[in-house]
Amino acid sequence: MNWDVCVIGAGAAGLVTAIECGRQKLNALLLDGREKFGAKILMSGGTRCNLTNREVTERDFSSESLRAVGWILKAFPSRSAVALFRELGTEVVLEASGKYFPATHSAQTVLECLVREVRRLGVSLEAPKKVTGLKYENGRFLCEGDGFSYAARTVVLCSGGLSYPSTGSDGSGYRLAGAFGHRLVPTSPALTPLVSGDPDFKELAGVSLPARLTLKSEGLARRVFEGDFLFTHFGFSGPVVLDVSRHWIRDREDGRKPALTAHFLPNMTADELRAGLTRAAASQPKVLLKNYLAKLMPARVAETLSRKAGVLPETPFHQLSKGSREAVVRTVTECPLKATGSLGYAKAEVTAGGVDLKEVCPRTLESRLRPGLYFAGEILDADGRIGGFNFQWAWSSGMVAARAIGAGLHAKK
Repeated sequence: MNWDVCVIGAGAAGLVTAIECGRQKLNALLLDGREKFGAKILMSGGTRCNLTNREVTERDFSSESLRAVGWILKAFPSRSAVALFRELGTEVVLEASGKYFPATHSAQTVLECLVREVRRLGVSLEAPKKVTGLKYENGRFLCEGDGFSYAARTVVLCSGGLSYPSTGSDGSGYRLAGAFGHRLVPTSPALTPLVSGDPDFKELAGVSLPARLTLKSEGLARRVFEGDFLFTHFGFSGPVVLDVSRHWIRDREDGRKPALTAHFLPNMTADELRAGLTRAAASQPKVLLKNYLAKLMPARVAETLSRKAGVLPETPFHQLSKGSREAVVRTVTECPLKATGSLGYAKAEVTAGGVDLKEVCPRTLESRLRPGLYFAGEILDADGRIGGFNFQWAWSSGMVAARAIGAGLHAKK
């Protein structure tokens, strides 16, 4: 059978691409290499599935082609994604943080509604069917794998990147794209925890608090990130660490010697903390330093930071010199985080880098090198921060590709 379109990869981008192809009345085939596909959807957002965000723009992403990212996001914005899921029978709720979740707070709901719509529209979904070869012959693409070969007029590569290989992500889509001459922007893990050997911080495993992280690297302006921070047995995690990770990793790989510091009272300036300590020394001379700081942050963190400042946590204020107070201020507001590595792709929520958007038409996501070949999702050079942005990229890019295919094929009939 000759298909109008073969969508390779039944993740978030692939499922939405297949749905829109079905709505465009195209004869569509969706292939995935795993029998249990959609694993990343199921595990996302702590299994709650953060579908999108109230506002999503190219400023929430990293890419060598941010302008193209912006065009794609505008073509199918977050409000359209919310409307789509409501059309599919999945009610969504907006949290104060700006994040949208399914009302059930279950990622299973999201995967089920997408698969149900794929099947309702008559799209052929076949898994496990791992595509290992892709070529163009006699006006058709041949999608080949172990024991199968399908011919299609167009192909959409939605096979993801390298993140969370346990879900089936193995970078095979990069090889398929490379067969047509596509350049890859170098890839690296993104949204992944950082590793540290600091013994003091390891004792805080499981403790979380808000923090502002500052990344300074040679030759680059400093970058600032703010959000929840989590101490772990291996190092650091939490949304703010995941957001900074791709930049720390990239700078390290480029030999820029990244230095990461934390401000553990992000709602208070260093001057405000300094003034508070000075007032306490005058009005509460018998109060212990650790008890004062414990009113501002978790007690265990207060004790650890005091020791890192070279001050015993049990020191009363009347014994605390001006120099000691200044050391505490510096440690709380500019605490060095000595990261030694990351958990890499194994725990990365997304892959940075990918197929170069300069070689793809941003209004259609069609290859400039091989007409009829399209891309959507993580395989492209666009990675967003924590908060539903990468899912929105999947929905937007999938819709753009499918609509372009529909318009192109219908125009030829």
